[in-house]
Amino acid sequence: MPARGDSDAAALPAGLREALAELLPGWRPTAVRALAADEAAGPDRDAGATGKATGYGEPVRVTLRGAGGLERDVVLHTASANPYGHDRRADRAAELLLAFDTFGDIPDHVRALDVGAIRPDGRLISLRDAGEFYLLTSHAPGRPYAEDLRRIAASGATSDLDRARCDALASALARLHTPIGDRPHAYSRAIRDLVGSGEGIFGVVDGYPADTPAAPPERLRAIERRAADWRWRLRGRQDRLTRTHGDFHPFNVLFADGAAPALLDASRGCAGDPADDVTCMALNYVFFALERPASWRTALGPLWRRFWARYLEERDDPDILEVAPPFVAWRGLVMASPSFYPAVPAGARDRLLRLVEEVLDAGCLELAAAERVLS
Repeated sequence: MPARGDSDAAALPAGLREALAELLPGWRPTAVRALAADEAAGPDRDAGATGKATGYGEPVRVTLRGAGGLERDVVLHTASANPYGHDRRADRAAELLLAFDTFGDIPDHVRALDVGAIRPDGRLISLRDAGEFYLLTSHAPGRPYAEDLRRIAASGATSDLDRARCDALASALARLHTPIGDRPHAYSRAIRDLVGSGEGIFGVVDGYPADTPAAPPERLRAIERRAADWRWRLRGRQDRLTRTHGDFHPFNVLFADGAAPALLDASRGCAGDPADDVTCMALNYVFFALERPASWRTALGPLWRRFWARYLEERDDPDILEVAPPFVAWRGLVMASPSFYPAVPAGARDRLLRLVEEVLDAGCLELAAAERVLS
């Protein structure tokens, strides 16, 4: 972008020039100026303690001239990466799309004229007439692992293939969870999202109706407050940052004929604490046993212990059970939620929440806690 101060319109990127010609036919760019976050805090001015140094992008004002010498200004806004919830490209896209959708609702606000994306060659792609977005992926054959768990719960028995698939899932996570590097903000973001995002603990709790059996508001509030304390307990643990799947549950894992899993719907930036993925899958051995508790002793309980043992055998992480409680809380709240699993009976919901409460109170995940809630 040009330096602050008026520049000749020749400095305007060709892609923006083309977009303006389409959007505002008959208007010709004559000058371009980069705008500071605080125009009073420039290099030759002292705005004192109130000088604003950081914004969420550096807008550029473009002056255009139309018929009869009339002039008007438009401003190009882009979003820059920063640790305040704008570290992912998807965050920055969401910020600009939200601005386009809402600026017009505010009286006396500047109007949003267009929104879009910038191609690598500098051309602009308009999205002003777009609706919802789409994602096209390849296809993986197979059936959800959840079907295996339902069968195991019903029969109370496991086969060699069931045990091999349990091992394969633990091994897949052990391979996936490789350190990412020096990205402390990514770990902070993952823990912040775990607790406070719409898909995290706060958002899931908000989805419970006030009259949910076994989950009255005061119980959920107490769980939420204890889980929120973990944001500070995990502060400074960025050495734990690895690649993650982000939603590693049995409906996002497919098996065809053998024991090789195919994965679906990785989410939330694919960077975080390994405990996220491991607790997400492991707790499903508990969840699928709640409807048929007898299957815990003969089948699902042994798979629970086998899954943890295999993972810890293949990946050295002595602290994973110590940091697991807030992740157990999140997944337990999801599984107990009538929004996600409307058929869960009140007794099973109570057992899930008792497991969450016990783990949060203990300050670590004891594998025997699952035995206690299912006994």
